[in-house]
Amino acid sequence: MTDDFSAEAAELDMFGQPVFPIKERRGRPSFAKNKENQELVCLLRAAGWTQARISRYLGCDEKTLRKNFSRELEDGADLIEGMALEVTLKKMKVGNSVAIGRILDLVDKKGSPAIPVAPKAAKEEPLGKKETLQQEAHTAHEGTKWGSLLQ
Repeated sequence: MTDDFSAEAAELDMFGQPVFPIKERRGRPSFAKNKENQELVCLLRAAGWTQARISRYLGCDEKTLRKNFSRELEDGADLIEGMALEVTLKKMKVGNSVAIGRILDLVDKKGSPAIPVAPKAAKEEPLGKKETLQQEAHTAHEGTKWGSLLQ
């Protein structure tokens, strides 16, 4: 008798036929999302490309593009501008005069930073039924001729 967990049993299927590894997977290959693709989608969206055009360039379906790159499609221009400003700031810190000029031009063009918005006042919780009835009971005698008698 052989053990069911031996190496010989692992190489044969339940009919005694040898088991071969699957050479290639069936179906459509899954889309591989990576950092380069994310930055590329940001750049293409910032350049004004449509979703159909970007998906054709990447070789995927539009639904797959929206599923994997929703953030990049919505905020692509802002992300690219932020990356460009970050690189310019690093060059400015090193002493690059062109970068210094660009940063100063940007600050002059955009103006002063936005004024911070004051936080909203916290909403009062609405009173429950019991609390509302108790308040009404205490103030029911006000403005009536019974007010002095009920106190």
